[in-house]
Amino acid sequence: MGKRVLLIEDEPNIIEAVRFILSRDGWHVDTHSDGATAMAAVAHRMPDVIILDAMLPNRSGFEILRDLRGQDDTRNLPVLMLTARGQTKDRERAEEAGVSDYMTKPFSNSDVLERVRALAGD
Repeated sequence: MGKRVLLIEDEPNIIEAVRFILSRDGWHVDTHSDGATAMAAVAHRMPDVIILDAMLPNRSGFEILRDLRGQDDTRNLPVLMLTARGQTKDRERAEEAGVSDYMTKPFSNSDVLERVRALAGD
C-alpha cells in the first residue's frame, strides 16, 4: 500500500492538482481545509507527510506547524509548507517553527512530487 499524505489546503484548484500528482504516484491523499480542526485531522489520519498551506481559514499554517512540533507524536512528522507567501520573512517564520521544507505557489508538478518523496525517505 502507498504512503499517506495529508494536504491541509483550502484552495480547490490546488487540492485537485496535488491530489492528482501524488495519487498518480501511488500516494493516498487525504485533504483538510480548516485550520481550526487541522490538528484533529492529523491525529485521526497520522500521515507519512503533511503538506500545509500557510493561509487557512480560522488558523494559520504557522500556528498549526508550531503545534505539530510541540507534540511528541507529531514532532518529527515531515511537513512541506506550500504557500503563496514567498517573502523571506515568511520562509524564516516557517523555518523557526520547524518546517521540513518550503515551496511557493505556483509550483511545478515534478517539484512537489520530488519533495514529498524526499520527505518520506523515498
